[in-house]
Amino acid sequence: MGSEARRRSRERIREQREKEKRAAKRNRTLLVVGAAAVVVLLIVGIGYLVLNADRRSSGFEGALPPRTLQEDGSVVMAQEGVEAPVVEVYADYQCPACRQFELLNGDVLKENAAEGQAIVHYRPVSIFAQQPPPISSNSLRAGAAARAAADHDRFVPYNDILFENQPTEGEEGFAVEQLQDWFAETDPTEQQQEQFDQRVEEEAEVVTRFTGEFLPALTQDAQEQLGQERLGTMVLSDLLAWGEENGHDSSFLDGTYTGQIIEATGNAYTRYSGDNAFRATPSVYVNGELLDNNTAMTARGLDEAIDSAEPGEVDTRPMGDGGGAE
Repeated sequence: MGSEARRRSRERIREQREKEKRAAKRNRTLLVVGAAAVVVLLIVGIGYLVLNADRRSSGFEGALPPRTLQEDGSVVMAQEGVEAPVVEVYADYQCPACRQFELLNGDVLKENAAEGQAIVHYRPVSIFAQQPPPISSNSLRAGAAARAAADHDRFVPYNDILFENQPTEGEEGFAVEQLQDWFAETDPTEQQQEQFDQRVEEEAEVVTRFTGEFLPALTQDAQEQLGQERLGTMVLSDLLAWGEENGHDSSFLDGTYTGQIIEATGNAYTRYSGDNAFRATPSVYVNGELLDNNTAMTARGLDEAIDSAEPGEVDTRPMGDGGGAE
């Protein structure tokens, strides 16, 4: 082998060694990064397990007990003749915390009711009705639609669907077409679908009139006559009562599910007092006692609160022949 050939051979060997060094360095870097990534994934995974450890391992798949529509538009779910603690759930379909509660404990409520361990009383409200659209209109349209679903034995599955599809606060959502399409997912009859569709369209018109015309005029008048400080202390039902005495006719709400949701919200504020006062959603009561968030927002806490409570009584009356409100 000549000198030139040996030189070229050494150059190839040197280049190969440099490549091997660079590859080794790169592998060490990847190893460190990979190890770090594993640690991060472990941390994230542990965090996920901690956050989700309180959830049921799978969704409730059993048969639901009877659902009974009440005169005030609320829905009671319980085994017939059962004596058990009464769990009242006040929720607004536009409320993010209510959605979280439903995702965490919706199946807990169903399971306890199915096993005769609890009487579940769903009490939809609209704490956002006094706010500007779209948050107010979203809340009221959804609440009225849930009430319409209760007319056709579809409340519980429709309740789940509404929370699953909750719009982001500040964004227009719960459109009429969406509400109608979601009801179709609850397997109604053709007649039920037609009646629901018509009712939702009618309620949407009421909501538009209330949030777009009536309430702004009423609020402005009250602010001018009462002042912002006094207005800020009034719940919507009080504001409507003041309006009736001062030339603001709210009779267009009579007989509507929108009006029923507004009335139910006002009643919640007056039903409880002291430490049990209704202030926000979700509010979960066991036999009239308000649960703190640490208890209400965990499956374990809610289960324990139910297990430790005595039998209670529902404070509303069934509508007509009892009605269905699945």
